[in-house]
Amino acid sequence: MARVLLLLALCVLPALVRAARPARNPFVVQGSVYCDTCLAGFETSKTTNIAGAKVRLECKDRKTQDLVYSKEGTTDSTGKYTITVDEDHEDQICDCMLVSSPRKDCRSPSAGRDRARVILTNNNGLVSTTRYANAMGFMAAQPMSGCTELLRLYQEYED
Repeated sequence: MARVLLLLALCVLPALVRAARPARNPFVVQGSVYCDTCLAGFETSKTTNIAGAKVRLECKDRKTQDLVYSKEGTTDSTGKYTITVDEDHEDQICDCMLVSSPRKDCRSPSAGRDRARVILTNNNGLVSTTRYANAMGFMAAQPMSGCTELLRLYQEYED
């Protein structure tokens, strides 16, 4: 009987300790926010980064779509943000999304560039805990000068 209890303790105890202990290596979500100054719908050589933009990371339950986790971040002087996440979100869908821009001339989220999906689990074969989100962008109220010529160059490369 003592051997069975010892064997049970050796099998169950490590699982209990691991479940009770928070993740040792938090995830780091990194990305950037830009202003689409040419209204192109994508980044160009005239695109500028936005300092002070607010972004939010949200994780929702896959089945119910209920919000399970939310955390905000702010871009630095180079337009980059970093959000630290302590938990594994294996069974959830997580997206970074634009919240606000401090620039009055660039406040409308760009359709299709207003969110970025990130995978926050260690059970996917990735060794690194850093996750890179695609760049997200706001649209300028008016295109800046020189955009017509720039977009014409893009058309020449496409033909």
